[in-house]
Amino acid sequence: MRCTFLAIGLVLVSASALEASDDFFKGKTITIINSTGNGGSYFNLAQSISRYMPKYIPGAPGMVVKSMPGAGNVLATNFMYNTAPRDGTHIATINNSIPLHQALNGRGVQYDATKFNWLGSTGTYNSVAYAWSASGVTKIQDVFEREVLLGGTGAGSSIVIYPAAMNNLLGAKFKIVLGYKSTSEIDIAMERGEVQARTGSFTGLRSEHPEWLRDRKVNILLQIGGKPDPDLPNVPMLTDLARNAQERQILEVVSSPIALGRPYLAPPGIPADRLALLRSAFSKTMQDEAFLSEVKKMDHEIDPLSADETARVVNSAINAPRAILDKAMAILGPME
Repeated sequence: MRCTFLAIGLVLVSASALEASDDFFKGKTITIINSTGNGGSYFNLAQSISRYMPKYIPGAPGMVVKSMPGAGNVLATNFMYNTAPRDGTHIATINNSIPLHQALNGRGVQYDATKFNWLGSTGTYNSVAYAWSASGVTKIQDVFEREVLLGGTGAGSSIVIYPAAMNNLLGAKFKIVLGYKSTSEIDIAMERGEVQARTGSFTGLRSEHPEWLRDRKVNILLQIGGKPDPDLPNVPMLTDLARNAQERQILEVVSSPIALGRPYLAPPGIPADRLALLRSAFSKTMQDEAFLSEVKKMDHEIDPLSADETARVVNSAINAPRAILDKAMAILGPME
């Protein structure tokens, strides 16, 4: 008899939790904080998600995207950890280098990536280093022979970590120019001739500037990821530049953010029922045919990671062998 009452009680609790979630989200707006600037691939995907994810959340809330660039994505990450409401009304997409930035004792870290409530990821992609064709930089060997101006946002960003590792470990001659608020600003700077190169996702380059590839305005020098992109068969991987086993280990750690793709999170401490709804809604959005059709037109690929898979990748980066992290820190220098 007691077991029967317990079962009935659990059903009532579950029903009450769902009803509470329905009541909570109805008439509200969920904000997606984007740690990069407007116009980039993170922002564009977030805009698409904002159009489809609400229909999978009880109460059909509104959803808007707010960019919060700054400090190499650290500003938005700190906001989500320390300031954002913990009620389910704020989620975020952050640069995938954020866990590594923490592991390397990066500047400005006021968060613990292992304590975020991860919703999942849109999937992995390779990053590339590319140079404006007018600069005369045509291959990766060129950056070891001459100074190349490379645009960056902040030291915590992956677009800075990779060239910094190449400079300090391998002897590349990227002159990293920091201070741009977004990757879109760096793109404009490249067109104006203020900088000559940048790094970023290959899918982002294809979707945001297909004319650059079509008209050969940029030369792809290098790719960073777990395996070569099939569309870049003759472009070397970052790990291919290693001259010995230790360098390869360090470059593998530096490349680890790629496995995280474009992740989404909620702050620590939000109610469990609302977190479950947000995770379910994100997962269903990743399978929504209309959403997939929309992002395909933008030349983005969706190969989603679940919340648990995303958390495992984050924890792996944070808990990498201390000896290797220390070597990476020594190579990269202060993560300011």
